[in-house]
Amino acid sequence: MPGRGSLARRAVASRMNPKIAVGYDEVAGWLRNFAASHAKREHAAVEAVVETGGDRDGRSYGLRLLLDGRSHPPAGAPPLEFGFAEVAEGRTRFAWCESLARRIREEARRLAAAGTVADRPA
Repeated sequence: MPGRGSLARRAVASRMNPKIAVGYDEVAGWLRNFAASHAKREHAAVEAVVETGGDRDGRSYGLRLLLDGRSHPPAGAPPLEFGFAEVAEGRTRFAWCESLARRIREEARRLAAAGTVADRPA
């Protein structure tokens, strides 16, 4: 029996440019690279981690930004959530990418600023 995400993957694939890879893992890589490249515009050391396991597998992604041992959203809080279909389709639209880039840069600024405040002497 196909996984729960297989129907969504086929639906997305049927509407996509056939030259753009739409597999779950390819889209996860795209999201990681996109997030890292925009976060690094705010602080060169920020890294992006895309969570794909467990209940997310084939259906969604969790995104966290990491800097100096800290994460945003913080550990224990839910990551930024994105559906597979949302990312697979959105990455082909400029307005969606622009909106996501702004959001990631804002999150990276918050993460960098939190470290600056934490590093100040009391």
